[in-house]
Amino acid sequence: MATSTDPARPDLTASVVPADIELDDVSVTYPNGHQALSHVSLRIPAGQMVAVVGLSGAGKSTLIRVLNGLVPITSGAITVAGRRVDQLGSSGLRDLRSQIGMIFQGFNLSERSTVIDNVLMGRLHSTPLWRSLTGSFAAADVELAMQALERVGIVEKAYQRASSLSGGQKQRVAIARALAQQPRVMLADEPVASLDPPTSHTVMRDLRRINTDLSITVIVNLHFLDLAREYGSRLIGLRGGEVVFDGTGADADETVFERIYGRSLTGDDVLEARAQL
Repeated sequence: MATSTDPARPDLTASVVPADIELDDVSVTYPNGHQALSHVSLRIPAGQMVAVVGLSGAGKSTLIRVLNGLVPITSGAITVAGRRVDQLGSSGLRDLRSQIGMIFQGFNLSERSTVIDNVLMGRLHSTPLWRSLTGSFAAADVELAMQALERVGIVEKAYQRASSLSGGQKQRVAIARALAQQPRVMLADEPVASLDPPTSHTVMRDLRRINTDLSITVIVNLHFLDLAREYGSRLIGLRGGEVVFDGTGADADETVFERIYGRSLTGDDVLEARAQL
């Protein structure tokens, strides 16, 4: 996408500064007694793209959600962009979350609203209340939202209702909404779980381009090991809430996969194998 040199034109990438993330001996126990994370220590440098893999219940979603304070930790410490997440009050958490884009498996779009209106939700953190209540966003915010849609190749759908889109298109709108925040970190929780293989690759390529072109720190939870190996510059394997692998995809051989999954691989663990069924 071409970037204007006009100083009056807002630039989606102008204020993006990637963030370091550090977890120090982090544990999470839910009120029902389930321990979702157990003594997790990780350092994720600014600008890295990390794929987190593991079976359902391994702690992947909890790991994502402690980073923006959606799930409180039981013990340990979490630092994002130099700020102790576990010590922030409600105001501090709101400010931190404005710098962290979140992408969900279920898209979380307003189906009756247009695509551009959904993307503009990513600008609410910097929008006066009267504008958000009336839907009268500033021209600069609309420009940033359109740039985000260009980034994911779906700008031609800007004025269609979200309900008219395919699942893959909805997920790309969700990515654009997160990108419109001008985030320092992008978190994606199973973003391709409900998508077919070609669309899954399209969404993962969008996330990788955001990481490589904008240097935004990206952490994505995945079940499919072939996607994790292909798109993550670093692969973290969780099992029973513990980190059992931390390395490159190239190092993740059959033995490593068995360590992560507790069994041999099946067709359900590999996207391309599932596509053959």
